Amino acid sequence: MQKIDAIDHKLLFLVQEDAKKTTKEYANSIGLSTTAVYERIKRLEKTGTIKKYVALVDKRKINKSFMALCQVKLIQHIKDSVLQFEQEVLKLEEVAECYHISGDYDYLLKIHVSDMEAYREFMVTKLTALKHIGSTQSSFVISEVKHSTAIHLP
Repeated sequence: MQKIDAIDHKLLFLVQEDAKKTTKEYANSIGLSTTAVYERIKRLEKTGTIKKYVALVDKRKINKSFMALCQVKLIQHIKDSVLQFEQEVLKLEEVAECYHISGDYDYLLKIHVSDMEAYREFMVTKLTALKHIGSTQSSFVISEVKHSTAIHLP
């Protein structure tokens, strides 16, 4: 495993804050040369510490601001059932995130659609049509109090 030093932490913070800045801008913020920052970024990319760069899209601008958190319980927990459910959920474009969790339910899904009617349609025609689902429980997001894609670095 690669060792991450304090300078890498600062650089990762800056990249998570705004990945479109130039290497020179990061270098000025950290107090290193542009070359040193470039090499650090390349090393962090090569080792997989930086996995990829993405654009964060405003959900309201694309009519996907209705967010639901859906808990799913499988009927059986045999390997084939679990793997088949996971493969099928990967194909559902409305599902932004899926977590295999502990507790009363097996999975937690974060779903983005346009409105309640679209959510109902998604549930009836797509999610509950999947094999091995025993039950679901949905919660609807009233307001987003905090949303961050950045991972805090000490």
